[in-house]
Amino acid sequence: MYNFIYHTPTRVYFGKDEEKKIGLILKEYNPKKVLIHYGQSSVIKSGLLERVKKYLEEENIPFVLLGGVKPNPTLEMVRKGIEIGKKENVDFVLAIGGGSVIDSAKDIANGLANPNDDVWDFSLGKKKPAHTTKKGCILTISAAGSEMSNSCVITNEETHEKRGYNSDFNRLDFAIMNPELTYTVSKYQTACGAVDIQMHTIERFFCKGGDTYLTDEIALAIIKSTKKAGIDSYNNPYDYAARSNMMWASSLAHNGLTQCGREFVMCVHQLEHELSGMYENIAHGAGLAALFPSYARYVYKANIERWTKFAKYLFGTEDILKAISMQEEFYKSIGMPTSLIELGVKEEDLEKLAYNASRGKTRILDGYMKLGYEEMLDIYKMAYKN
Repeated sequence: MYNFIYHTPTRVYFGKDEEKKIGLILKEYNPKKVLIHYGQSSVIKSGLLERVKKYLEEENIPFVLLGGVKPNPTLEMVRKGIEIGKKENVDFVLAIGGGSVIDSAKDIANGLANPNDDVWDFSLGKKKPAHTTKKGCILTISAAGSEMSNSCVITNEETHEKRGYNSDFNRLDFAIMNPELTYTVSKYQTACGAVDIQMHTIERFFCKGGDTYLTDEIALAIIKSTKKAGIDSYNNPYDYAARSNMMWASSLAHNGLTQCGREFVMCVHQLEHELSGMYENIAHGAGLAALFPSYARYVYKANIERWTKFAKYLFGTEDILKAISMQEEFYKSIGMPTSLIELGVKEEDLEKLAYNASRGKTRILDGYMKLGYEEMLDIYKMAYKN
């Protein structure tokens, strides 16, 4: 087991009606003004936004609104949030939504606290945030795990670059999680969420490391539980038990717990970031589903023992290729794609995707099998028609 630091400072308020406490929770931070950051229409249609505004007004907490966050949150929106935050003297950022809204809020919070830095430099790895602004969320989608993670992924629409960066300054101060708020999430987005949650843990399971049988058991249990919760939520959106387990799995899958004692590199996520960076209409979870079966078939021979453990625990077989096919069938059963052509990807773009993912043929993704430009291109080609 490798040395590790496990740091999860986010306070979680989990369960029915927990969002009603938002005014009292925020009052603990004594904010001068809160930026309420949200998506496009769902929080308005559901009435959640109006309720949150009421809860803050009841506690005499001033706020300003910024909505319109899109899936694959953009640098343009982040810059807009920073501008508003400076103008309005915001000292707390409250995200209402899923991973896209939360990541946008994280970047805004970091931008406000580091006014002399270009926030995009954080995403490019040219600089690191030295400070941050207080921030929290009311979670409405179980998927990205951003509510407890140290990661932030932003898309620069001008350059079609989708970049993530990790920092403890990306940790939220609190996360409110009421599974009932996910009842209205569409079947498609529910399925995308299940894929993303699983992949956060599957990728960590296949990172380099050894003698981590406790971490392994936790990881495999999360993967297995997410499959059940995902199927049950997909078939019955108002299944509270399913929505609850999926919401908690979302947080545990991406807060660092399932990588303790192992190295950390997420190869499929890196390949997918280029995909949804280039094609803005591709949902992250759908992109992961389209890539993973081909990636798995390409790399599994690099660690037969690890893949056999994965196959045996989750699918009751020691036949790795059979297990990969069974995972693929799970994706199909919840309406997820298993090839890039299903997502409308153009074959002529595959080389550009590999070029971008390899940072102009200069980057190697260092998993059990090293992936450079040629290997990335092979995987994209395999996933194109699959």
